[in-house]
Amino acid sequence: MWFSFWRSRDRLSLDELRYLTDQLQKVQIVNEFSKDFVIEALRSIAELLTYGDQHNPAYFEFFMEKQVMGEFVRILKVSRTHAVSLQLLQTLSIMIQNLKSEHAIYYLFSNEHINYLISYSFDFRNEELLSYYISFLRAISGKLNKNTISLLVKTQNDEVVSFPLYSEAIRFAFHEESMVRIAVRTLTLNVYHVGDDNVNRYITSSPHAEYFSNLVSFFRKQCIELNKLVSSTLKNPDPNSTSTILAAVDEIEDNLYYFSDAISAGIPDIGRLLTDNCLQLLILPLLLPSLRMDNVNGIEIGAVTSLYLLCCILRIVKIKDLANTIAAALFCPPEAYIPHFEAKPNGFTSGHGFTHESQLLDNNTAGEVDGECLRVTVSDMATSSHVHPQDLVTQNDCNGSHLALREALLCYITTGDDVQVLGSLSVLATLLQTKELDESMLDALGILPQRKQHKKLLLQALVGEGSDEEQLFSRGSNTVKDGTSTELDSYLQRLKEQYGVLCSFLERGTSPHVNRCQVLDALVSLFCRSNISAETLWDGGWLLRQLLPYSEAEFNSHHHELLKGSYKNCTSALLQEIRGVWPDLLITVLCDEWKKCKRVIEASSPRKDPKCILLPVQKSFSEDVISGESSFTAGDRMCESVKVFVLLLQLQMFSLGRVLPDHPPIFPPSNIPENSRARATGLDISGPKPGTELRLVDAVPCRIAFERGKERHFSLLAISMGTSGWIVLAEELPVNRQFGVVRVAAPLAGSNPRIDEKHSRWLHLRIRPSALPFMDPSKSGVYNKVKSKALVDGRWTLAFRDEESCKSAFSMILEEMNLQFNEVERRLRPLLDLERDSDFSNLSPRPPKALSSNTTASNSL
Repeated sequence: MWFSFWRSRDRLSLDELRYLTDQLQKVQIVNEFSKDFVIEALRSIAELLTYGDQHNPAYFEFFMEKQVMGEFVRILKVSRTHAVSLQLLQTLSIMIQNLKSEHAIYYLFSNEHINYLISYSFDFRNEELLSYYISFLRAISGKLNKNTISLLVKTQNDEVVSFPLYSEAIRFAFHEESMVRIAVRTLTLNVYHVGDDNVNRYITSSPHAEYFSNLVSFFRKQCIELNKLVSSTLKNPDPNSTSTILAAVDEIEDNLYYFSDAISAGIPDIGRLLTDNCLQLLILPLLLPSLRMDNVNGIEIGAVTSLYLLCCILRIVKIKDLANTIAAALFCPPEAYIPHFEAKPNGFTSGHGFTHESQLLDNNTAGEVDGECLRVTVSDMATSSHVHPQDLVTQNDCNGSHLALREALLCYITTGDDVQVLGSLSVLATLLQTKELDESMLDALGILPQRKQHKKLLLQALVGEGSDEEQLFSRGSNTVKDGTSTELDSYLQRLKEQYGVLCSFLERGTSPHVNRCQVLDALVSLFCRSNISAETLWDGGWLLRQLLPYSEAEFNSHHHELLKGSYKNCTSALLQEIRGVWPDLLITVLCDEWKKCKRVIEASSPRKDPKCILLPVQKSFSEDVISGESSFTAGDRMCESVKVFVLLLQLQMFSLGRVLPDHPPIFPPSNIPENSRARATGLDISGPKPGTELRLVDAVPCRIAFERGKERHFSLLAISMGTSGWIVLAEELPVNRQFGVVRVAAPLAGSNPRIDEKHSRWLHLRIRPSALPFMDPSKSGVYNKVKSKALVDGRWTLAFRDEESCKSAFSMILEEMNLQFNEVERRLRPLLDLERDSDFSNLSPRPPKALSSNTTASNSL
């Protein structure tokens, strides 16, 4: 029988299909002897039906007439080998995916054969078999619509009682193999987006609703693993740690996008189940308690990881109730969310809720303590007339456990390290940009911009709602009556009723005005900190820019004075950089950073992804080498100083309502004085390039060995031209000794000239690069590779004929350096003078005082 299978025949003909079906029906048992024929027959039948679907409907009519689907099921039953099961699943997957005829799909789904195959007890210890099975299920889900889905469910009294495709698939939702998990999620999304009401009730009712609680529990485990990874990296940095963390972050975000896709199907109960389970299993018991300032044993996740996860949840999972509940939860301290019971699925609790461990924080709490809840009193600072808004944040003990989470976020900004500050700013920025969050909740948190508040009150006044006109033009601390308090109270009530958390307010309620002042205080305090990186300060600048303009009662003279004080300190630091190692690049860096900072704080969204707070911090040169020994250290410091200086200047201009120019208001380059050394040597604006001829005016003969045992004779010149400057070694021309040819040129700034203490004819110079490596895109790759190593500057030791020649060369270098410094300071004078300009009203450059080109060299350099 088997040899006749190989007779010559058109393999795509209907006769071939008849022959294969006839031979398949004769198979009574599938063993090692017959499996090859059965496998080839199954594969060929799939190919023939796919061909017939596009060319001849008689193929599928024959398939239905001979009830070949029943033969497939029978073959599976009599098979004793995995190979046949694999081929059968592959055959059906190919058929389902490639058949275009709705009639054909209806036939395949219309009998119980598909459901039988879905529910069949395959041996999934064979990983390849599991892979084919999951592909089979996914292929079925790809053909689901409101008509076909009814063929795969069993109903009783118009209610779905069985749906094998869904129930069998979610068994593998948390398989260790990621491809299996992805396939199951694709299948479930295909089911959710069909929009069948009966199926929707089935998947959101017990026991299948447990899938969503299991989903959140699985996500919770991933969050804990991410935290372990981040903590391990902090303790033991590894070259591959960044890629490992990013891989874990990608999986975390993929999970959240799956939540979002499931919600987008428009099934209200799915949104409710995900909201309840996210709050009950993850956010309330795990993420929020970890935000406390003091360290507590037993917390499974760190504050930084928690801040990142809150940002991701708010940014990706678009559920209004979830966003507003999280915002309301920030008004309670972390102790309110530490559970003393095991949470049940789907957001239901057993008896007692979040019980308290300590006495109430306030003796004025209205009512008695509910035995099932922790009653937390959030004090209303607005009721104390003697408290100034600018003192609110500093009055709170940032290490106290009584702080509300909202205040803890502000304390991270005022006292936390760089990563904590960035994490807290990211949470506030994410809340500000969450469209699902009501504006009244933003107002309660103190991060609703004043312009939006005025717009809201104006609209209410236009429709004639009560005393809104008074509120619109009032600078007091009135609460919007039917707005902030009502919305916040409703979500606090929900926290009490559904999750057992109770936050009670004093009778007058919380004041948005006071809360806004607290946020402003924290941000202004941040800009006064010197131990926070410029990159993080820029993120704080973006947030402050979003909140402006404020009324004078909120962003007041005290805030302006603090900003001006910080700006004054930055001006002093900038003046030091002018006489530092990189003055020739300072203006270039400042102009570049001005444009970047303007783009950052005027952008519609923060420039950084919250995931950056989890990544290992790249060390700067200042951490790798001894300060003062390397120009690279000084370059990093100069760039940091410029970034902070630019930010503070732009923030002051914004806070005063000034228009920010596209370029910094600095003076243009001056003309080169006729009596300068650059003019005398005949140097043009392109600078001293090798091979250029110069007049050797004031040149000092010297010797230097660039290679061991090979000493060369040169003439030394120090030349400044505007903000640039060079140390030039030129060889005398044999014909005319008054001229020389440039052989070597090095930057004048940062040369740090020093006469040797033991050999008074020796002059030591430090030779730095002509550009900062991280500013040159062509060298950025090399820079990143060697950044972990200490880059070393070059060193020259010049020998002169006598001590007087050495001193003359030393004085010439100092003189030209001072000319260079003075020109940089002259061009920056409009910015430096702003510190003395009380109203920042005049940003146009004023004519500078004339600077003498013969400035006396200062040996105090």
